[in-house]
Amino acid sequence: MNIKLIKHQILFISLILLAISGCKKEEVVVANPNPLLRLVSVSSKNLKQFKDSLIITIEYTDGDGDIGETNPDLNDLQIKDQRLSKPDYYFVKPLTPPNANIKVKGTIAVQIKNTFLLGTADSEITTFELRLKDRAGNWSNSVKTDVITITK
Repeated sequence: MNIKLIKHQILFISLILLAISGCKKEEVVVANPNPLLRLVSVSSKNLKQFKDSLIITIEYTDGDGDIGETNPDLNDLQIKDQRLSKPDYYFVKPLTPPNANIKVKGTIAVQIKNTFLLGTADSEITTFELRLKDRAGNWSNSVKTDVITITK
């Protein structure tokens, strides 16, 4: 057999093997469609009833960016004062264009106005628990403030 031909065949097979070994299965990472929250800050841990407002700042991350509503009657940010049996809901405007399906990250500052005492004591303590629902109906994790004291 011709040595030149054998060298070409070996070179050709080596190139094919090199090309095949360079190929690897690409791992596709799917972003988490559930929103993820992190508590950033609370404006104060001591409030005077009917006078002071509380500002809670949270950081959000969402893998598909479907946070917020165009309809202001749909309130997807849930905040529960632990002294009460039911939470309050707040409107969040859309954070991405419709059908964008992009990862988003940012902060939301929520102002809770006119905190008040429920009983007749001079002070009460509470915490606030927050969670967020995206347009697909996925709820985020819950985040909770430290203890807040409300006084007369």
